[in-house]
Amino acid sequence: EVQLVESGGGLVQAGGSLRLSCAASGFTFDDYAIGWFRQAPGKEREGVSCISSDGSTYYGDSANRRFTISRDSAQNTVYLQMNSLKPEDTAVYYCAAARKYSRVSQDYDYWGQGTQVTVSS
Repeated sequence: EVQLVESGGGLVQAGGSLRLSCAASGFTFDDYAIGWFRQAPGKEREGVSCISSDGSTYYGDSANRRFTISRDSAQNTVYLQMNSLKPEDTAVYYCAAARKYSRVSQDYDYWGQGTQVTVSS
């Protein structure tokens, strides 16, 4: 059974940091790109960052220079280090897996349940 399990969300003050984790199982982790997406209430889902199977990375405008994505093949886990958080970063954050390295959510085959990130001002 394919599973993607996010963790690490929570409540943090503006300017603070969080590290999200995405633990993967049930598929060949090294064959898949992993992406992070987020969705705030009343807004469309937004691509935050993604990492290819060989470590290439992409950051959306909202994440650039503040967030860092990484992957650990030994742990089948992808991390999203988020620094200098802003209230507008408040959203449910989802990780997803795709055979194709893509910024487009429709290209992703498997999705986690999400983890809430709330940034207070």
